[in-house]
Amino acid sequence: MSQADLDEIRARAYELWEQAGKPEGRIDEFWFQAEQQLKEERVRHELKTPDSL
Repeated sequence: MSQADLDEIRARAYELWEQAGKPEGRIDEFWFQAEQQLKEERVRHELKTPDSL
């Protein structure tokens, strides 16, 4: 995983954490959620073709 990927996950996880009210002790949960969201977004982007846009 590249540094850019890690930075993107970190930023998304922080955003999710803030939206959840900044709860303590749940960093792994937000990191995992951020990873999953970004993976899903990439897959959706890769699946798009000119016919499906």
